[in-house]
Amino acid sequence: MADASLYDRGMETRRAVLGDAHVNGATERMSEFDSDFQSFITEGAWGSVWARPGLSKRERSMITLALLAALGHDEELAMHVRATANTGASPADIKEALLHVAVYAGVPAANRAFRIAREQLEKREEAGQ
Repeated sequence: MADASLYDRGMETRRAVLGDAHVNGATERMSEFDSDFQSFITEGAWGSVWARPGLSKRERSMITLALLAALGHDEELAMHVRATANTGASPADIKEALLHVAVYAGVPAANRAFRIAREQLEKREEAGQ
């Protein structure tokens, strides 16, 4: 691990956004093979980018949703839709981000993303969250 403080800040941010259950699961599944990758994303994505000042977690969440939808990263999109329960991005925020995807990345990408977001939001509602 190159920078313990960056890793610690990243892990704190990662837990705040994705939740302890998700991060604990990822940590438990970590192997010698992917441990460097897990450190890399914890330090880089969560410790360096998500932990920066300037944008709120809600704003970062909306940007992330739009990028994941545009790139067709469905599993990550579903995970980050679930994370909106922790970031403060509302269903209306998600809808607005995905409308931008339709204009700038194409209707098929947005159509798929709307389906994924709707499924995740329905699951959250059924769970009473």
